[in-house]
Amino acid sequence: MAVPNGFIAYPLSKVHRLIEPGPVLMISTSDGKQANLMTNGFNMPVRHGGLIGFVLGPWDYSFEVLRDTGECVIAFPSAELAQQVVDVGNISGVETDKWAQFGLTPAESTSVAAPLVVECFANIECRVVDDQLVEDYGLWIVQAEHAWLDESKRGAGEIHHRGDGTFSENGDHIDLRYRMTKWPSLID
Repeated sequence: MAVPNGFIAYPLSKVHRLIEPGPVLMISTSDGKQANLMTNGFNMPVRHGGLIGFVLGPWDYSFEVLRDTGECVIAFPSAELAQQVVDVGNISGVETDKWAQFGLTPAESTSVAAPLVVECFANIECRVVDDQLVEDYGLWIVQAEHAWLDESKRGAGEIHHRGDGTFSENGDHIDLRYRMTKWPSLID
């Protein structure tokens, strides 16, 4: 097979590094007795109106709780929380209370048992609406029930995992709203 001009072969096992799925999130769950918090780097918007997808599998302590309750909170940490976010992802909630261990504050949600994360700049209360792809791919589809934003906590904005232990922060914004002629409803 001829290699296209200027390209080199890239390992398929690392393709996820090219298709950065979205911001690093924290997912909060609760079984009614104990709240857990996990880090998630594989997520995406599915459709306008708050339909969201993320990967969470049986290798995650939160898996059974999400399966049993069908609800969670998706929290958006700012870049200033990057070290805590990585540390949360390095241990299991079976072993420790991550909230206390990493100085994070749970706050009561309005529509789900899982708590909001006070230190995060945005929180979305969600319910599972489709779990057909969970067994094969660990892909959950959730619907936003309520969303909360505290712009003062946004700081430098979201962080994105590059798939290899490095992260990037949101960069400069490029305003092309004037060119969005097909989708004017998106530029409000």
